Amino acid sequence: MQVIPKSVVLIVDDNEDILFNLKILLESKGYEVKSAINGKIAMNILSELKNPPDLIISDIMMPQMNGYELFSAVSDNPQWNRIPFLFLTAKSTPEDIRLGKILGIDDYITKPFNKEDLFAIISGKIARNQKSNLIDKEIKQILTSLNIKIQPSISDTDDVLTCLLVVYWDDIIGPDVKQYFPFDKEFSFSLASLGVQLFQAVTSIYGHEKITSAQGFLLDIENINQKGYIYFDSYPDENERHGEKQYMLSVISPNLTYFNSLKIKQVLKEISEKIKDKQDWEIKEYWERVLTILSKNSLLFHT
Repeated sequence: MQVIPKSVVLIVDDNEDILFNLKILLESKGYEVKSAINGKIAMNILSELKNPPDLIISDIMMPQMNGYELFSAVSDNPQWNRIPFLFLTAKSTPEDIRLGKILGIDDYITKPFNKEDLFAIISGKIARNQKSNLIDKEIKQILTSLNIKIQPSISDTDDVLTCLLVVYWDDIIGPDVKQYFPFDKEFSFSLASLGVQLFQAVTSIYGHEKITSAQGFLLDIENINQKGYIYFDSYPDENERHGEKQYMLSVISPNLTYFNSLKIKQVLKEISEKIKDKQDWEIKEYWERVLTILSKNSLLFHT
C-alpha cells in the first residue's frame, strides 16, 4: 500500500506561543510542520530539508531576519522561489495593507485570524502547487516525447528570453497561438509549439469543463530551461463546443519567482478583462510591464 506523504508547512514567528499553537492546529489537520522563531533559522531549516516545503507561513516583525527579508531570500533562491508564501501578522498600518494588496489578498492575513479561513487558504495554495507540479510533469513528458533540442539563443539577456503568449482554443485545430511578443527575436525553442503544449498539458489535468478554474500556475519547464506563468480564462460563446471561448495568457522567462507571479497575474488579468470586453490592447505594452516586474524582482523587500 502506497503511503501518501503529508504536506509540509514551514511556520516562522518569534512569538513562541503563537508558533506552538499554530503548529498544533496544523498538525491536527494532518500537516507535517517545521517551525522557526526567525527568518535566519527558517533559512537554515530550508537548507537542511531534502525537499522544499509545500508552503511557508511567516510573521513579518522578527529579530535577525524579518518576514520581508525571508521572502526576499526565498524568492532569490531558484530551489525555493516557487514555494507559496503566506504572511500572517498583526501589522495593519495603511502601508502594510497596501503591501498586502500588492502581494495578493490571500497572501497577507492579519491576526487574530479565523482558523477556518486560514485552513481554506492553506489547502487552496497547497492544492494549486500540487496541480502545478502535475502540469510540470505532463509538460516534461510531452516535450521529451517530441525530442525537443535546445539550441543556443542569439542572446542571453533576460528581456530577449522573456516572451508573452496568447493562445486560444479552436474546436477544429485545438490550441491556436494568436499573438506573441517579441515576434522578431530568435528563441531556442518554438514559441508556437510551446504555447500549444502548455495549453494541452493543463487541459489534460483539468479538462475543458474546468479550464477557467485553472487560472494561474507557476511552472518549471525543465526541457527548455525556462519558467512559465500561465493564466486561463474564457468568455461566453454559443458557437463554441463548450459554450465559451477559452484562452491562455502566458509569460515565459528564465527568471520567474512566486513573488513575480503574484504581480504578473494582475497584468494578465488586466489583459483578460480587455479581451472579454472586446477592447483593443497592445501586446508590446504589456510585455514591457512584465519586464519591469522581472527587473525589479524583489527590490521591494530590500528597501
